[in-house]
Formats: sequence, C-alpha cells, structure tokens
Amino acid sequence: MADALPRFPLYIPSKGRWAKRLTSNALTEQGVPHFLVVEPQEVDEYLRATRGSLATVLPLDMGYKARYELCDDLGLTKSTGPGPARNFIWEHSIAAGHAWHWVMDDNIYRFDRLHENKKIACRTPAFWRAMEDFALRYDNVAMAGPNYFMFADCRSKMPPFCTNTRIYSCNLIRNDVPFRWRGRYNEDTILSLDMLKAGWCTVQFNAFLQWKVATQTIGGGNTAEFYAKEGTAPKSEMLKRVHPDVTKLVWKFGRHHHHCDYKRFKTPLHRRPDAEMVSPTATAMRLVAVPPKARVGAAR
Repeated sequence: MADALPRFPLYIPSKGRWAKRLTSNALTEQGVPHFLVVEPQEVDEYLRATRGSLATVLPLDMGYKARYELCDDLGLTKSTGPGPARNFIWEHSIAAGHAWHWVMDDNIYRFDRLHENKKIACRTPAFWRAMEDFALRYDNVAMAGPNYFMFADCRSKMPPFCTNTRIYSCNLIRNDVPFRWRGRYNEDTILSLDMLKAGWCTVQFNAFLQWKVATQTIGGGNTAEFYAKEGTAPKSEMLKRVHPDVTKLVWKFGRHHHHCDYKRFKTPLHRRPDAEMVSPTATAMRLVAVPPKARVGAAR
C-alpha cells in the first residue's frame, strides 16, 4: 500500500526548461507518471529530454492565452505567465474524467516528509496519495498542497496541516469548483483568495513539504520575462488591485512584497459522512536506509 500511486493526474506547466526538469525528475524518482505541458514550439526539445522518464509531453492549446483573464489592460504585449497553461490543465483533467488534479511548478527539487522534526526525502508515490486521502474526507475543500520546505521549522512544534491559507506552487484542485486561474502575476494567491472568499476551505500540509528552488535563481520559466526586467513590484501591485481588502504592499528584503491577511477566513472543515479517517497509505510509509551517495534517509 505504501507504493500506491496518486488517484489523480499530475501536471507540470513548463517553459524553456527542458534541460532542467527538476520537478519532473523528482516525480520520476518517486515512480509517479505525470504530464509536462509545454508550448508547441518546445515540444520536440522536451520529447528528446524526457526519453526514459515517466513524463508525457502534452502540447498547450495556445487559445487559452487569448481567453485568459489577465487582470490588467496590457493584453498579449508581455508574457501571460503560467495561468493559461494551468487552465488548460484543469480542462484536460475534466475531459479525462477526473474529479481532482495536481498542478505544480517546474522548479521543485524534491518532496519531503516532516517526521519527528526531521525533513526526510520522500521517494514514494504515497506522498501524493496520503494528501489526496485527507482532502477527500471533507466536502468543502477546494484546494490543498504541501508547504514550502523553508517554512517548516524543525526547531518548533508544527501542526500536521493548517486550513484557510494560500496554496503555492503545488496544488491539488477539486475540478467542480466554480473558479479558474486568473492574473498575469500571483495567480496562486488570487485563486486561493477567490476560493476562501466564497466560503471554501484550503488545506496546507506541514507533514508533507516541497523543496522549491528560489524564484529568479534558475533560467527559463518567467525569470527573464518578469522578474529580471520588472522586479517584484508589478506582481504585488496586481494582487493589491484584485484583492484590496486583504492585501497590503510592504518593503522587505530589499524589494517589494505583498502581505495578505488570512485571519478572517475561519470556515471549518466539513467531514463527509462516509469519510475514512485513517489513511492506510500514510500509515504504511516507512523509513529506509539509502546508499551513501544518496541522501541520509528517505521515506518510502
């Protein structure tokens, strides 16, 4: 049971990173099949680069860019960001008959299990199945996902999960909720706030973590098109315009940031009457030794 594959499909929108497929490589190491969604002109590069992996290369329908709600008046004069690909993914998963789907950034180095204040590399597909098991227990969860590796403090007590906050970079999304990605920037925060304001719950897991490479430290993606030219001010200003009642602009770490107040969102989880409250997938995980050249420990 510990090797159970995820119930729902996993997608990675990617651009210009066929040579640095961090998330795809991490999923292949876990034994998890997944889709890489790329623009048509890059399909051949990704096909060559992914031979022997568990990735299926899926061409993006570029019509999603023209139909995307950018939340500004600049149109297609600059990059749309990954939102159109994420909406294409949402519809692709529905067309395939799935009730939920995973979508994640392409610069996640590895996935960890936080266990007894230790962050342990997780090399089993049970990582995904355990989070799915939890989300499916409740009928008012719209989105869930693992917290960032750097936000889990091993020196203090942390709850296994928290509710009603933003879900970043690695998202398990319920397909039948009445939302879609929008915004040229900060689309993950916008979607989280759209859901929370409508009374849905989100779940962020501390027991399961993603080790994401810091923004602007790897080429490709939106690094050159957004951050290298513009900095972080436009993305923070957009979020302030879209959700002004819960967002303020701040200056820290030498650049512009946004700060969102999630304290107002207090909707409790609502358990399904037939919910199974013990995940056999999660309880079957175990610690195993790994070769000296690999990491010190791994959860399987």
